[in-house]
Amino acid sequence: MKKAAGLSGYPPATEPVAGGGSRPRRAELESTQSASASADLSTRDRVTQLLLERGAATAAQLGSALGLSPAAIRRHLDAMLADGDVIAGEQVVRGSRGRGRPAKVFALTEAARVRCGTHHYDNMATAALRWIARTGGSVAVEAFAAEQVSALEARCRAAMEDAGDDPLARAEALAGALTAEGYAANASTIASGGQLCQHHCPVAHVAAEFPQLCEAETEVISRLVGTHVQRLATIAHGDGVCTTHIPAQPRKSGKTVTTVRTDR
Repeated sequence: MKKAAGLSGYPPATEPVAGGGSRPRRAELESTQSASASADLSTRDRVTQLLLERGAATAAQLGSALGLSPAAIRRHLDAMLADGDVIAGEQVVRGSRGRGRPAKVFALTEAARVRCGTHHYDNMATAALRWIARTGGSVAVEAFAAEQVSALEARCRAAMEDAGDDPLARAEALAGALTAEGYAANASTIASGGQLCQHHCPVAHVAAEFPQLCEAETEVISRLVGTHVQRLATIAHGDGVCTTHIPAQPRKSGKTVTTVRTDR
């Protein structure tokens, strides 16, 4: 007797098709395609890293370094050429060479180098701060952080010149100044005062190891707003947004103390 399909408790690995035969199940096919796409992306990242390190290389050199066949490496290079990530030129051969056309040499385009540059410079900045910490201690790191944000503070202060004295108004002006600096910031009024949110941090990778950078920035915000502030969250520590709380300021009118309305 033939065993009934599915008695094992597992779904059949194939689906029947008209005229007999079978084909892989759709879920398994999609899973295979997804894994293949991830593998392609990983290989392209490795090709990019090699070209970044070597400057230029032939398909044979890249394939040898990555353990890929000539056909496989050419497939990745063709895709990168189509996406504008690499350019190809003829290999310069000094002296006599054999018959046939010279091999093509591949190099990263300027756009691809720019995309790679952020992480590279972050690593260099982290290494520099580690050296400062080893040779000068935490005090030297704090001094370096303060020096780095001093220019930012000066530019923001100039942009906030007409903001007045109210901390919440100054926070709004500061948000505009920070946005112009690339921080994608905004300020809002909340029940307990106000908050300044920065949706981008140019030094998040470095500040994750050296919180002195965040602390120096918080001190700058406090001075620019004109009141004590409290950092509630930072991108460097894994939060989605850098959030700074600005407490509501009491206002005196004669002997009566009132607080700023925050429900508008």
